[in-house]
Amino acid sequence: MKNQQLHERRSKVIAQGMGALYPLYVEKAENAHVWDVDGNKYIDFAAGIAVTNTGHSHPRITEAVKAQIENFSHTCAMVTPYESFVELAEKLTELAPGDTEKKAIFLTTGAEAVENAVKVARAHTGRSGVIAFKGGFHGRTNMTMGLTGKVAPYKAGFGPFPNEIFHAPYPNAFHGISTQDSLQALEDLFACDIEPSRVAAIIFEPVQGEGGFYQAPQDFAEAVRALCDKHGILLIADEIQTGFARTGKMFATEHIGIEPDLMTMAKGIAGGFPISAVVGKAHVIDSALPGGLGVLTLVLHLVVSRA
Repeated sequence: MKNQQLHERRSKVIAQGMGALYPLYVEKAENAHVWDVDGNKYIDFAAGIAVTNTGHSHPRITEAVKAQIENFSHTCAMVTPYESFVELAEKLTELAPGDTEKKAIFLTTGAEAVENAVKVARAHTGRSGVIAFKGGFHGRTNMTMGLTGKVAPYKAGFGPFPNEIFHAPYPNAFHGISTQDSLQALEDLFACDIEPSRVAAIIFEPVQGEGGFYQAPQDFAEAVRALCDKHGILLIADEIQTGFARTGKMFATEHIGIEPDLMTMAKGIAGGFPISAVVGKAHVIDSALPGGLGVLTLVLHLVVSRA
């Protein structure tokens, strides 16, 4: 069995920290199906952990990548920019919910998007504190692990994490946590741990992914938006898993009718290629000085937006 042989080879050379949830080894994939090296066909419900929104090897995306690589592969858009870089920003800022003028930055991974959203929030507000929620997942870099609201398996053994990060319970009727419970916990943080005038941002997932696929109640989202407005705190919507129509609308925040100050995007944005973005209110995102935000994303990934 080739699967077993490959898994034995993998175990000898790949760090155990990179787990293998299902030890089948893919030979080819098309749309919603994958075939392993032993010739078995599967329906792919994982989608690369919410990445391949358009299915595997979508012909329009494949052709876009081929066409781009024949022209050039990488220039660094901060050195010598190009049209598709601008075009993608135009499309995303138009699609982002809310009437406020938007701007965008591009990165490579979802964790980078979250890191840069926090940077922008701190630059804009001149504050340091960030509040996240229990059960939330925001990445595996040091800052984003700190924001993530689950110790096992993401944070165990990797601390210490950056300071000025605080957590509140996410509303979840299934676990007996009401909207009022969550809002009271935020007020308790303000009373006991950090005054609101030192909080730069509150970050939340409109639908928690790793937290168990729980949707933020509309009254909670509206109340947090109002709380941020009251105290001059920026609201960051982490749409890395939920973005690009995974919930039936282009972005999950559209279901709850709020406009975040900043949105993080990745995964489904490019149908399987590594690109991420932060899209936010123009006057907020422009708070970072030139050179403070950077992009290393390959142009062949950006051009997928043409498809």
